[in-house]
Amino acid sequence: MTAAQPEQRERVPVYNWYALGVLALVYCTNFIDRQILSILANDIKADLAIDDAQLGFLYGTAFAVFYALLGIPLGRLADSTHRLRFLSFGLALWSAMTMLSGLAKNYAQLALARVGVGVGEASANPCAYSLIADWFPAHMRARAIAIYSAGLFVGSGLSLWLGGYIVEGWNAAFPADPPLGLRGWQAAFILVGTPGLVLAVWLLTLREPERGKTAECARPFRTFLAQCALIIPPFAAIGAAREGGRALAVNLAGAALIALISAALALLLGNVEQFVLIGIAYYAVFSWVSHTRRADPECHAQTWGSGAFRAIVGVYACTSYVGYSVTYWAAPYAERTFALGKAELGLLIGAPNALGGFLGILAGGWAADALLRYTVNGRVLVASAAVVLPVPLVLIGYTTDSQTLFLFCNVLTQLVTASALGACASASQALVDQHMRGRASALFLLGPTLVGLCFGPFAVGLVSERTGDLGLGVMMSLLAAIPAGLCLLAGLRLYPAALARISR
Repeated sequence: MTAAQPEQRERVPVYNWYALGVLALVYCTNFIDRQILSILANDIKADLAIDDAQLGFLYGTAFAVFYALLGIPLGRLADSTHRLRFLSFGLALWSAMTMLSGLAKNYAQLALARVGVGVGEASANPCAYSLIADWFPAHMRARAIAIYSAGLFVGSGLSLWLGGYIVEGWNAAFPADPPLGLRGWQAAFILVGTPGLVLAVWLLTLREPERGKTAECARPFRTFLAQCALIIPPFAAIGAAREGGRALAVNLAGAALIALISAALALLLGNVEQFVLIGIAYYAVFSWVSHTRRADPECHAQTWGSGAFRAIVGVYACTSYVGYSVTYWAAPYAERTFALGKAELGLLIGAPNALGGFLGILAGGWAADALLRYTVNGRVLVASAAVVLPVPLVLIGYTTDSQTLFLFCNVLTQLVTASALGACASASQALVDQHMRGRASALFLLGPTLVGLCFGPFAVGLVSERTGDLGLGVMMSLLAAIPAGLCLLAGLRLYPAALARISR
């Protein structure tokens, strides 16, 4: 098939670009608060007496499960209420929980604070993706999403620099008896969380796009609570029972199977908290998808019922598995292997990663829009670089004794894995009707979150603990390239027909 001609190039108001810039700052703050755990990992490990697998749990699963699950009902809320106000509330919440992370005295308290960060950050992408879709025409959305998503890598890079600078400065200023007994890593959490509260107020000055005003429903939060009841145990089973005996039987059978698998993994690998949360998350998703199939067949048909949508999600989930693993563990690995100080890590890993990710995500977005002029599969094709190129880069980077070569491979890995986001996100948005964009974005993010973020950093940490080789753990993440390649092939085959159906 040949690509359809893009619609006429209307001029985008300057205000829309300004609003997009504010959203990019929000996403930057999002990832500063999320990623700062990387530069603080070794200090937290020493002070709280935890292992690498638990560090992976704190960064990944403790955050990701609630981030992903609440994204489902929040996506529905983003489709039916004032998105800017809601995003402002979410930003204030995750910033406050980041600050509370600095008051944690043990592993459990830090895990609970990370859960709170995940709850707050769940509001970001459903609101932002929906706003961008209303501020920019279809032929510019991949670029707009890429600019917004560049905040991911800028925030990740800044988190390493800020965290390293704060920790070293704090420890130098207070070598003994620090204020309130706070360690350097605790001060870092508190200081980086503060600016988000100011940015939350700034968001309230933006104008909601017209779609947001006309699509508001009378009782959006009642709908939100009803959606939560569909995924939270045991309410999900009660909801299934109301839909009939067959629905209840399917729900209970799914719950039993997921519980059995989770228990087996916990017995085999330990880390019970990891697999309890994973089991809850996958049961919730199973319950929600089962309900949607029955209650909202149109939404189901355009999302999880669509092979093309599943393939796009699969590609990004697997590339995210590698991306999250490398992004989180690069700084601890370099600190242990090359004996770099935290300030050096911020400059040598944080800044280049920010630049590499920024360039990669912009290049991917622009390439996706450019290729779309020539082939309907243009956006899907861009993701192929993120599937293939990390393999040699990670293998070289994590086996070399050269610090320079490691840093060079690391920044290139960031660049190529970043290139998939704008392309895959815009490709998934093109497969759904306008009134489903918030839900589609939440569903799209389930893959990279519940696969990439929940399992990638944890699996690397687990391999590190079992073998004593953190580099081997990172290299093992490359196994995700196999399912990523299969999903990519499926996407190239199914995407044109799916896009044609939604266009009609």
